[in-house]
Amino acid sequence: MRFQNIINSTRGWLSATPERALDAAYRAAIKIKAIEDDHFNGKKVSSEEVNYSTSVIKVFQDDVNNYLNTIKVRLTEFKTSRSLLIFSDTQSKSNATVIESVGGLADDPDLNIIEKLDFIDSITTKYQDGFGEDREINLLKQGNNKQISEKNSDDKSQNKKLRAAEKSKEPSTETIINKTSVLPRSFMRTIDRLKQEIDPQADTTEEAVLRKFRRSRNKTAISIRFLLILIIVPLFTHQFTKTFFISPFVEKYFTNHQTFIFINKDLEDEAFMELHRYEENLYFKSIIGLAPPISDEEVKEKVHNKAEELAVEYRDQGISAVGNVFADFFSLLAFAIIIFLCKREILIIKSFLDEIIYGLSDSAKAFLIILLTDMFVGYHSPHGWEIILEGIARHLGLPENRDFNFLFIATFPVILDTVLKYWIFRYLNRISPSSVATYKNMNE
Repeated sequence: MRFQNIINSTRGWLSATPERALDAAYRAAIKIKAIEDDHFNGKKVSSEEVNYSTSVIKVFQDDVNNYLNTIKVRLTEFKTSRSLLIFSDTQSKSNATVIESVGGLADDPDLNIIEKLDFIDSITTKYQDGFGEDREINLLKQGNNKQISEKNSDDKSQNKKLRAAEKSKEPSTETIINKTSVLPRSFMRTIDRLKQEIDPQADTTEEAVLRKFRRSRNKTAISIRFLLILIIVPLFTHQFTKTFFISPFVEKYFTNHQTFIFINKDLEDEAFMELHRYEENLYFKSIIGLAPPISDEEVKEKVHNKAEELAVEYRDQGISAVGNVFADFFSLLAFAIIIFLCKREILIIKSFLDEIIYGLSDSAKAFLIILLTDMFVGYHSPHGWEIILEGIARHLGLPENRDFNFLFIATFPVILDTVLKYWIFRYLNRISPSSVATYKNMNE
């Protein structure tokens, strides 16, 4: 009887294989359609209708390729299993299940399957030739890996040269310098903008502007929300873990070890110095008449009470410092998890920050560069680094090491200054040479 149940379960599972495979392919097609509707205005995943960066487009294309592979495998499974079960009596049962699951379509058993296959075909036919942009970019990379950084759709002559170079298997030697035209690019972009504004198809132009505005607004909202998440989640994780998990265990340990008060020598010296200053203050006020005369016994009693207060205070500082060490670890872990799980948001926020930074005027860019360099690698920066290092040491309960501080201040700002100068020379000088010229003039 048990063996017969296994046989029946196996037959039922096999009979449902076509429907299960078709549903998986249909769900993958729906996901592709969702990407098109949410990010590409209902059209094919392409950079022609959106202004996303190349990295963002690549992420979407990878997702679509994965879904297309799923559709291909599942449709093959659907066709194979359906052909094997076409003469089986279980096929009628499978069709009956399909009929029952589709309300209002029971008169036509194959209508649900036909609709799904038709929807899948409408999605996959768009991508039969792959992504056109990728093929053209590959041609550019084969000619020269360091050539043209952005592609103009109206540059037909350049595309013909690249195709001819590929057919003859001769490497193309064209670079950005060779691509310079007679007129400045900014002048040509201005002409293109004027042509768009006086385009007789004004409605189409307005719709494109509205789509661009909506994309920009969505990008801004996603970026701001993700920045807040990057700040709030680690801070909340730090406070939550420290308050409810770490501090109780550390406090219990300090309570069981009453003789353990100071976690480092610096805190002990501070406590002794404060206690000594308190005792001298008592004698001083008594001598100059600001307080009534005080005996040695009264001084000892007050000093004893003050010592107990300092012991509690510095023990709490030690508990807080030890808790900060473990809480910081959990905060970094939460931050790393967010970075790992939100790769798409990282690409969006990178594009958003690039637009903000490179969209500033030349004088604003030069101002920010001078401000940051003077603050972190300038003449007065060592004092700021000393305060930062002391704050970090106190936060983690570490003793201050003057030799380490001096070594750090003598090397790290120099490395930062070198990296900044390399960035200005390698990237900013190529992207915005006028900003570099303004920076040099302001710095002089």
